[in-house]
Amino acid sequence: VGFKGGPTRSIVKAAESGEKIEVELANMVCPGCGWTGFTRKCQRCGSATEPVRTCQKCGRRVDGERCPVCNSRAEFFVKRYIDLKSMLDAALERLGERYPELVKGVQGMTSDWKIPEPIEKGILRAKHGVQVFKDGTVRFDATNVPLTHFRPREIGVSVEKLRELGYTADIQGRPLESDDQVLELRVQDILISRSCAEYLLKASRFMDELLQKVYGLPPYYRAGSQEDLIGHLVLALAPHTSAGIAGRIIGFTDASVGYAHPFFHAAKRRDCDGDEDCVMLLLDALINFSRRFLPSKRGGSMDAPLILATRINPAEIDKQAHNMDIMSAYPLEFYDATLRYARPQEVQALMKTAGKLLDTENEYSGFGYTHETSHISQGPKSTRYTTLATMEEKISAQLGLAKKIRAVDERDVAERLIKHHFIPDLKGNLRTFASQKFRCTSCNQIHRRVPLSGKCTKCGGKLVLTVTRGGVEKYLQVAMDVAEEYHVSEYTKQRLALTRKDIESMFESDASKQLRLSDFL
Repeated sequence: VGFKGGPTRSIVKAAESGEKIEVELANMVCPGCGWTGFTRKCQRCGSATEPVRTCQKCGRRVDGERCPVCNSRAEFFVKRYIDLKSMLDAALERLGERYPELVKGVQGMTSDWKIPEPIEKGILRAKHGVQVFKDGTVRFDATNVPLTHFRPREIGVSVEKLRELGYTADIQGRPLESDDQVLELRVQDILISRSCAEYLLKASRFMDELLQKVYGLPPYYRAGSQEDLIGHLVLALAPHTSAGIAGRIIGFTDASVGYAHPFFHAAKRRDCDGDEDCVMLLLDALINFSRRFLPSKRGGSMDAPLILATRINPAEIDKQAHNMDIMSAYPLEFYDATLRYARPQEVQALMKTAGKLLDTENEYSGFGYTHETSHISQGPKSTRYTTLATMEEKISAQLGLAKKIRAVDERDVAERLIKHHFIPDLKGNLRTFASQKFRCTSCNQIHRRVPLSGKCTKCGGKLVLTVTRGGVEKYLQVAMDVAEEYHVSEYTKQRLALTRKDIESMFESDASKQLRLSDFL
């Protein structure tokens, strides 16, 4: 939408301006009739279009990366004017929808080809209240928690439904008849939180309407409630990776986590220690994901499912999962070894681990556990870090807990908090403030330095700081209060005092400071 959408990048606002918008979009040519546009489908004959490189200086079509005439760089996109209002009106008419309140776009695309999504997808996502990621998918983030066993009553699913999903017997081999029997979780089955289920339910309705109104296909999910998602496939992905793992929803949890087998988390290149990954409906990823949407800058392909693993091979996952013990009871020799602080290697032969079952018929199942629990979601349903509003409350809760635990030295916790969190953060914020950029309040254009005119060079709007004083010193007072209350070392107090002086010297001018005679004493 360029700068016409305002700070919210509203497609509706840009369309209502009534002006044509200049944007960089793909240069696609139909090989059949010669039509030129920016869509993958020819708007004249319906054939598939092909990208064509164009010289950014002289406008010639070229085959290589450089123009043979002027030696300028050739790209798969060109600058063009678009009538966004006509496009939006036509899309709404095709969908049979009213004008939406807000559909967010982008100021400009950062991919190589700059091929935009059909505007209908954005309208339908806005209608169903789901957000799009940079790769075109709808995803939900959740904290990983490993799980190997469960009872039907713990996951909100009936015994009959679990039988349909293949859970016909409990861990003792008895037929599944009661919701209190213990079942072994299959490697690629997952339990999602109720909030995740609600969001994926919205995503499923978006997908069904997309299939019907855009692709002319029958709906797939037909989900009227969260329970209708049971048995459907998802794709799970860890941050900073590019390989998605296929999974199946078999139940729900009231905790704000994502339960899955340790092998499942390890297959995402996670070590099962509470990292936050995402899940998305598999059909959404298959239809809406495109590498052509990903930014061309360094790291642009991260967090995108470039590869889909449909089956987990235990031999290929992270080795940490192989060291997981799968015993139902520990031998006496193990406890004797703990009394003499034996090294793990000394008791390795006594322990049955998942790695010892690789390449056997039991590499996926037959795992044991040592302690019963009344409910897998017993205890806090979500981390207090998300419920406590301010940093002061979070620090107070952390140090308050440290006081209550006999094995923890609260003074050491406070010392580490200041040395490894507060001081580096304060200094980093100060450094960022000194080298910050400036943002236009009208079009969000970023300027490395303030222009001589003092205004935005794009639209003439007002320029403001991107880093404020409050952002620099937001943790300063908290850190000083903690240092005083918990009697941290004098060295740490002095480091904190020096950091405070650095901040004050940045924001307060000594030349204009009013001094008193007592200041010289």
